[in-house]
Amino acid sequence: MGKKLSSAQSKELLEILQQRFQKNAQRHKGIEWAKVQARLTAEKLWSLNEMELTGGEPDVVSFDKKTGEYIFYDCAAESPKGRRSICYDHQALEARKENKPKDSAENMATDMGIEILTEAQYSELQTLGEFDLKTSSWVHTPAGIRKLGGALFCDRRFNTVFVYHNGAESYYAARGFRGSLRV
Repeated sequence: MGKKLSSAQSKELLEILQQRFQKNAQRHKGIEWAKVQARLTAEKLWSLNEMELTGGEPDVVSFDKKTGEYIFYDCAAESPKGRRSICYDHQALEARKENKPKDSAENMATDMGIEILTEAQYSELQTLGEFDLKTSSWVHTPAGIRKLGGALFCDRRFNTVFVYHNGAESYYAARGFRGSLRV
């Protein structure tokens, strides 16, 4: 079928996104839903639907004045359920000889047409609410760390955002990833 939703699927997703947008107005002060919706192409809707289907609860978190783009992040309270128990990237997935996870965060993000949050974006998200109180999320890892076999993840504990490291091939039931999408 390709990366396009049916008109019924698009309509249903737009209703979900609009309701979430209205319910969480503190996340996007000064942004109007009609302007966001006007920028939602079929491809972007497909990616947002993938975020929704995997438990991400995407919502608008900011507006980039330089590019004119609205930015969605996964705003689910915990790391999206449909994206947990995965290692960091394809290289790590291939390196595992036994007990391979089903996928990697980078592969899934690419397939979904989204980007893994950076450490800075993750911290920005945490200013909009309290996320990952019981789970953790892989974040984009600098090449130097990745080259040495590591990967970064974050969570929120004790009212503080923590950044940690792990081997990129590791995976845990409570660790997934959060994504962003620019429209």
